[in-house]
Order: sequence, then C-alpha cells, then structure tokens
Amino acid sequence: MPRTLQYRFDGPEDAPVLVIGPSLGTTWHMWDRQIPELSQHWRVFRYDLPGHGGAPAHAAASVADLADRLLATLDGLGVQRFGYAGCSIGGAVGADLALRHPHRVASLALVASSPRFGTADEFRQRGVIVRTNGLEPMARTAPERWFTPGFAAAQPAIVEWAVQMVRTTDPGCYIAACEALAAFDIRGALGRIGVPTLVLVGAEDQVTGPAEARTLVAGIPDARLALVPGASHLAPVEQPVAVSDLLLTHFSTAWQQDTSAAIPVLPQAPGAAGTAASFAPVAEIAPAAVPDAAEPAPDDRYDRGTRVRREVLGDSHVDAAHAASDAFTEDFQELVTRYAWGEVWSRDGLDRRTRSVITLTALVASGHPEGLAAHARAALRNGLTPAEIKEILLQTAVYCGLPAAGAAFAVAGKVIQEETTPPA
Repeated sequence: MPRTLQYRFDGPEDAPVLVIGPSLGTTWHMWDRQIPELSQHWRVFRYDLPGHGGAPAHAAASVADLADRLLATLDGLGVQRFGYAGCSIGGAVGADLALRHPHRVASLALVASSPRFGTADEFRQRGVIVRTNGLEPMARTAPERWFTPGFAAAQPAIVEWAVQMVRTTDPGCYIAACEALAAFDIRGALGRIGVPTLVLVGAEDQVTGPAEARTLVAGIPDARLALVPGASHLAPVEQPVAVSDLLLTHFSTAWQQDTSAAIPVLPQAPGAAGTAASFAPVAEIAPAAVPDAAEPAPDDRYDRGTRVRREVLGDSHVDAAHAASDAFTEDFQELVTRYAWGEVWSRDGLDRRTRSVITLTALVASGHPEGLAAHARAALRNGLTPAEIKEILLQTAVYCGLPAAGAAFAVAGKVIQEETTPPA
C-alpha cells in the first residue's frame, strides 16, 4: 500500500515550506483563496486525504497514520522542517505531528480543530450511515455544517462546489477518516505541544466551535486564539481575507522566534504590522490552564477495556451501564470491563467484525435477546452491513431455531432502522 499522499506545491522553490492540511470531505482546493497571499512568502505544500480529490483510495486507520504518510511524503521531497496549518482533521494531523515529531514542526496553526471531535458515537454512526446509504446524506448536509446560513444563501456556486467535493470522495476512505476522528483524543497531551500555536475558529462554527478552541488554547503552553466573525467551520472559504492575514501574521512572527538553522528567518511580511492591528478585535490572548494534579494510573486491563467497550458499544451505552450500577453491582461492571473487554475483546486473534458475528450468533443461540440491540448496533459500527447481519440471523434460524431468530430479527431490524436512517 502506498505510504505517501497526493500533493502540490505553490510558491518559490527556495522559500521555507508551509504545509496546509484539509478537512474531512474537502480537497486541497479549500485553501485556494489563501494561496495568492501565502505563496508570496512560503513554498506552500498542500495535500489531499486518501480517497479525496481523486487521491488513491488507500484508507488511513488513524490520525497518526495520516501524519506518518505526510512525513513520508515530505521526506521523499527532502523537506525536514516546516510550518503547519490544518483545518479540522487536518488540524488533528498537525497536533499529532507536534506531539510525536516536535523537531519537524516550526510553528502550528489549528483551524476549526479540537483536542477531541464531538463524541466517538457521533463519528461511528456517521460511518454506519455512509456504509449503508453512501455519501449523499453527508453531501446534502455539508453546507449547513460548513457555512453560515447567510453565506450559503448568497454563494450558491460555492455551496454546490462543497457538495460535489463530498460526493466525489471515496466512501471507504471517508468512513476510515470518521473512525480516525472517533479515536482521536489528545486532551491529556496538550501541555506537551511546545511550538507557537495559533488556534483559529469561526465565531459561528457549530462543529468545532469557540469552546473547543478555548480548550486548545488553555492547554497548549504557547498558544493564542483568533476568533473570526461571520464564519462557520470552513472559515478559510467563508472569510478568506481574515484567515489569510491571521495566518500571515502568525507564521511570520513565529518563525522569527525559531532558532533552528533548518528554516531561514523571514523578514517581517509587508503590511503585517497593519494586519495585526486591523484584526486585534478578533485575536485574543488566552492564559495557559493550570494542569490538574496527576492521578494514579488505572489498571491496564480496565483502562484498555473501558476504551474498547466504548469504541464497540458506544459512549451512551457504557455511560448508562455505569449510571445504573450501585455498590452492589459496581464490582460486576468492573469485571465485565476488565475481563470481557480488556482481555477477550482486546485480543489480536480476531478482528472486531468477526467478533461481532460470533457475538450475535451466541446471543441468539443462548436465548439472550436483551443483549442483541447493543451488539447489533456494535456490529454496524464494527463494519458489518445490514445485509450481512440479515445473513447471520438467517443462519441462526437454521441452527438455533425459528422463534429465536424471529425475535432477533425484530430487535436487529429496529436498531438498523435507527442507526442507518440519514439525518433529516
């Protein structure tokens, strides 16, 4: 499988490199309106996510996998140190690079990003919807997630462009990116990001809004917040001038502070001082958060089991199980988490799809329909399609009995209807 990404360069060959990353469902063209300005000062490197913009459809399993592919691409081009700006999942890639490869990143801008994107349940259900219905539901709802209503109404051509970007994305790569975002959580690691960081967010972003931005700024020691009025999630598209000026000011200033000989020191960009003054109302300094006191490390099996249980069954299911436990049942909940999820479900011998097949069959065979709803939902999140679940239950009808299979069909059918129905 190729370990590199589709890319393009803009700007002088002898200028320092600024890497720019896209958001989920978009291509490098989401940054088109920044290129004329940024490419005057940097050699701008843009890349596409796998299966986006015609890029080869080799899905990446995690944000770290995407970051590794990006580094492999840059290594092949001889780029060792660079500035990085990324939007949404592109921002997650930049944060991962700053944490795992801090010597490579000179300065960082996180646009419409977050240390954790919503809940794992939200992104896994998005994957279930795409696996069942294709990308049309995501394409249809993209404008309301990405743009303010006024912009969407005034710019129908840009809205249609955005919808087409999603429609032409490879579904498998989109689902894999959803899984990567579901697993991404760097809330406990923000204090280790040691590069100058700009956190830029649209004031009306309903996906990763100002609250998430302030969490980033509070946790990253050398970070400042830029709040852009009149912009939603794709602020670079909706407010291109403001975003370009803020990025120009940040990277010019931050790289002047970089003492590494690997990157030339840039002179103050023409007009940068005026830019900073004109955007003072939308860029504010937030203090670093005081770190919490260290807590004792949990038992590895319990910690691993909690993570796997949440990934498979969903946060809402696990939260409800914990909320319903009391002094009498809490030890049982710990046993389930540590043994079933931390040991058996965490073993490498079978993938999760196969474990879901076995679990659904076992629940039907043992006459325990009360567990079927949770595990039918888990099976969808683990990659089984409704058609495959139907075949599993038909097989149980032969070997476990028609009444048991009939009850299972009733439970699983309701779950499939709930999980695969696109949002209105």
